[in-house]
Amino acid sequence: MYLFKRVSDLQRYITSQRDQQKSVGFVPTMGALHEGHLTLIERSRSENDITVCSIFVNPTQFNDKKDLDKYPRTTANDISLLTQKDTEVLFLPPPSEVYPEGLDTKLDLKMGQLDKVMEGEFRPGHFEGMAQVVKRLLDIVNPHHLYMGQKDYQQLTIVRSMIKQLDLPVKLVRCPIKREADGLAMSSRNVRLKPDIRKRATILSETLKKAKTKIDKVDPKVIQQEAMAAMAIPDFKPEYFRIVDGVTLLPVVDVKNAEEIVACTAVWAGDVRLIDNMILKG
Repeated sequence: MYLFKRVSDLQRYITSQRDQQKSVGFVPTMGALHEGHLTLIERSRSENDITVCSIFVNPTQFNDKKDLDKYPRTTANDISLLTQKDTEVLFLPPPSEVYPEGLDTKLDLKMGQLDKVMEGEFRPGHFEGMAQVVKRLLDIVNPHHLYMGQKDYQQLTIVRSMIKQLDLPVKLVRCPIKREADGLAMSSRNVRLKPDIRKRATILSETLKKAKTKIDKVDPKVIQQEAMAAMAIPDFKPEYFRIVDGVTLLPVVDVKNAEEIVACTAVWAGDVRLIDNMILKG
């Protein structure tokens, strides 16, 4: 595996590969890799000649500096996992390479409500920083395919919109959520859960599954209310449970005629904030 820390070195290598007509897949991460990330690597490797994985804890998408400080950093283990998966390239840049002095990386995107609902309500500025770094990384790596997990559904939707608005020459590939055996969505934050809380964290996936069984029979507003009540168990504080259109992220009004319906939720499990979602239709 090649490891690059400088943009110029990575770009020189990528250009040499593209000149040989090799396809490039890209998996952006913030490290603390788990099996969910590795499924993205595997998907990319099965569909491209070269797979590039980046590890960069992006400071511009953390509205709470404490959350940034607490974000797990396990670089040595990450490198070991990527090596085991035969990843061709790891991009491990310092902030000065991603955001060099004098380079304006701000974006002027028309997001409508995409970045204002759900996560946008509770994490102001998060999606602006996320879109900024994804665009910057795409400019650096110049991949044919971009692989992102469904677990961050709202993030995925915003990146899709950004690619369309800016007419970027990359295809976004949505990959299914990877779950633990008991149903908990894999996340870098899971390691911070206290053991007794971890055992009960399955309440998120269980509630999502129940919502899926009801979507054709019960009003979405009622399902949302029931879900919020179901997840308000000791040590757990649900922030939201929304049933939305899979494209606009706005509340679903007509279940029968909606092409894709998604239930998204965020819950504080002790002092760890978990998110999850499930496609209910489509």
